[in-house]
Amino acid sequence: MSKRSIITNEIRQYMELLFPISRSLTGIGNRKTLKILQDIIPLKIKEYPSGQEVYDWIIPKEWNIKDGWIKNSQGEKIVDFKKSNLHVVGYSQPVKGEFTFEELVSHLHYKENLPCAIPYRTSYYNDYWGFCVSHNDFKKYFREGEKYEVFIDSKLVDGSLSFGELLIAGRKKDEFLISTYICHPSLANDNLSSVVLTSFLAKKMLTMNLNYSYRIIFVPETIGAIAYCKNNEDMMKKIKAGIVVSCVGGPGNFSLKPSFEEKSFVDFAARKVLTASKQEFKEYEFVPQGSDERQYSSPGFRIPCVTICRDNYCEYDYYHTSLDNLDFVKAENIFKSLEIYLNLVKELDSLIFYERTELHCELQLGKRGLYPKIGAENRIDYEKIPWRSTELDALAWVLFYADGKTSLDQMIEKSRMKKTQILDVIKKLEEKKLLRKA
Repeated sequence: MSKRSIITNEIRQYMELLFPISRSLTGIGNRKTLKILQDIIPLKIKEYPSGQEVYDWIIPKEWNIKDGWIKNSQGEKIVDFKKSNLHVVGYSQPVKGEFTFEELVSHLHYKENLPCAIPYRTSYYNDYWGFCVSHNDFKKYFREGEKYEVFIDSKLVDGSLSFGELLIAGRKKDEFLISTYICHPSLANDNLSSVVLTSFLAKKMLTMNLNYSYRIIFVPETIGAIAYCKNNEDMMKKIKAGIVVSCVGGPGNFSLKPSFEEKSFVDFAARKVLTASKQEFKEYEFVPQGSDERQYSSPGFRIPCVTICRDNYCEYDYYHTSLDNLDFVKAENIFKSLEIYLNLVKELDSLIFYERTELHCELQLGKRGLYPKIGAENRIDYEKIPWRSTELDALAWVLFYADGKTSLDQMIEKSRMKKTQILDVIKKLEEKKLLRKA
């Protein structure tokens, strides 16, 4: 059996093992998931307490659920949490009692445009209980004038929010962030596929001789990322760039959500990898909605983050429904996404950044023998690209972009000059102690 087949089979096994687990912002299911991931990588499982203030938010109480169902007047279970953990609205309060249809209907959720699917719904920060059903079952089982027995066996207690963390140290202390979210229950593309991919990506990275260091975290979406930023604020403000892994197992084409900068070095690297793969891909414009890039790229941190998807959450009809299952997501697709993400890590790890020793305004090159002794002779003819051919041109481009944030590859692309020309002037500037590797 080929190495690819072995990894694909392992991905499939972990998808099947993890899919039935009920996950949410907090709770036993998240810890169970993280403990299973420890079979793949040496993940540290950590906790933040309920009630902790994290910027404008408060970590909620821990929610755990054992059971939930609705019975009709004949005593038949017509909705059963144990058949699908999507049936109960996430963070539902416990309830037990008899309700008329008119009393119950505001607690029922379905999708008319996808009648066979159970929707995924949550109520994290509001006191509420509810059930999700397919529209077909709603029409079949629920009628005016009927009475129903309702039961949800859940608990909301002071506990904690669980997350996983793995720091892979490279030769340099400069860090990149790789983040994915663990809070969704039985939804395969969004986002179990990414949890499994990130684990196998980290497993491979542990065998690599890396230049940079990589902080890999598995958090519940939004509140987990916010809590992590709050509790690691100084460290997070030093992160060079990030990758948020989301929706990587669907059958569709790849897509790229760029960072808020849209042309940062991590955007450049992602486009380069996708183009080199010869896979068809779509690039979106940046929008301030999505996943945890909202937290990492917020004004206090401004970490440029990219996301590469297969069937982005904007694209597929099964999003947040029971049809986002193991029939929709294939291990082979996750493996192909894994190859893309691994190449992206390799691309990031090979990046070289230069920084001027003096960042403010132009440097006086004449006194270093790098500028003509007689001035006012040169002019730029924008109609003729060959003007980008002299050593003076190369010096101008290198010194303009030597900010510690623009990679060497970006510098070459922006200048449209030959790599040898750029490297030649970099060597001269280093010799004059005007430039250093960032």
